[in-house]
Amino acid sequence: MTRTQEIETRLREAFAPEALLVRDDSESHRGHSGFQEGGESHFHVVIRSPAFEGRSRLQNHRAVHSALGTDLMGRIHALSLDLGT
Repeated sequence: MTRTQEIETRLREAFAPEALLVRDDSESHRGHSGFQEGGESHFHVVIRSPAFEGRSRLQNHRAVHSALGTDLMGRIHALSLDLGT
């Protein structure tokens, strides 16, 4: 399973999103710190889920990091999040 697939699976299980986009932005970071040949090091994630309602931005970001888990977060160099309801 690719990292992209792992991210999608874990976020779907944790938040039952109405919309989810996981984009591998690694190629646009070629030559920068953390770039890995073959990609899957830099991601942009857009999630729309009722689970984020009434919570602060920080709480939502922590919830996403927790859902992904330390094992997966340790294999990702950069994660950009766009979270909403």
